[in-house]
Amino acid sequence: MIIIHAGMTIHPEKEIVFLEEIKALMKASQAEEGNVSYKLFKDTAKENTFLMVEVWKDDAAVQSHNASTHFQAFVAKAKEFLAAPLDVVAFQGQQLS
Repeated sequence: MIIIHAGMTIHPEKEIVFLEEIKALMKASQAEEGNVSYKLFKDTAKENTFLMVEVWKDDAAVQSHNASTHFQAFVAKAKEFLAAPLDVVAFQGQQLS
């Protein structure tokens, strides 16, 4: 399994637009072959900060996602609402029983 944490700091005045855009990304990503989980969390300690936690079956699923139309469309629009560069960290893991 591949686990990705994508940290995002959003311009305060763009939060509503960001949430609208990311809902569409989440819905399409959750429907992808190889997606195990795709969830957005709002940081309660830092204003305008979100964390997308993605879990993928394997690297091929991640590569397919990164090349998808919905992901590329989101990345193109992200400049409008991101106040800082994405902070992306990937992990390789397996579920513990």
